[in-house]
Amino acid sequence: MTINFFRHERALPYLLLAPTVAVLLALSIYPLIYSIRVSFQTGAHAGWSPGNFSRLFADRFFLAALGHTLVYAVCALTFEFLLGLSLALLLNEALRGRNIFRALLLAPMMLPPVVVGVVWRLMLNPNFGAINGTLKGAGLDTTALTWTASPRLALASVICVDIWQWTPFMFLVLLAGLQAIPQEPYEAALIDGSSRWQTFRHITLPLLKPAILIALLLRTMDLLRVFDQVFILTEGGPGFATETISLYIYRTAFRFFDFGYAAAMSFVLLVLTNIISLLYIRLLQRQEAR
Repeated sequence: MTINFFRHERALPYLLLAPTVAVLLALSIYPLIYSIRVSFQTGAHAGWSPGNFSRLFADRFFLAALGHTLVYAVCALTFEFLLGLSLALLLNEALRGRNIFRALLLAPMMLPPVVVGVVWRLMLNPNFGAINGTLKGAGLDTTALTWTASPRLALASVICVDIWQWTPFMFLVLLAGLQAIPQEPYEAALIDGSSRWQTFRHITLPLLKPAILIALLLRTMDLLRVFDQVFILTEGGPGFATETISLYIYRTAFRFFDFGYAAAMSFVLLVLTNIISLLYIRLLQRQEAR
């Protein structure tokens, strides 16, 4: 009886974990294995061939979409970080009404990306949009400002929409990091006569690095797979001006029904995201080891 009891007790954790493992296998592991299999299939060919992956390096549309994605990610991440850090430093001070400003700043992040895309598509309309209407009211000529319909302005327009929506996320993470910094180093710096810039450079920035790296990691992963906003605003156009990797994968799979090639591109995007994420994690681990 005692032996049977201990056997059942040892088996209990596995029995409790079994449903979770089953769901994980059904919804994550099996689709991943199936996608790997599909990525090595070319057209009606049922065998295994690396043709889809070798095709990537000769596909100028894929390389252009990759370039757009990297430009989108770098520009949006840079401005979101700088604006988010500035706002976090400002609202970390004891300002009157700062709680109201914090709530207002978080509002864009609470909206679904599809809703943001639709609203900004209307606002950026060159004929009756609020942006050109405001500029016209200020006496400016808006004839050339076609925004999402312009090959020169379309990518910048969708980047600005992303900055508007996701700067609050950067602000929120960095503000939490600022509020977690103890006051003792600041008091010591004040006694030593340190200037505001010296305090920021030698105390705030080093102690804020973990929060900065976490915020950059999360936003980078999100930016590399951006789809919904760009799809609603421009659908990758005009022409190919705002086509990102996610959009190109979607178009390849569900418009041209080339699922093998789409799966191959998905794995390239996954590898790229993992490499960049590992760099962030290494930097974070070094920071924590100090």
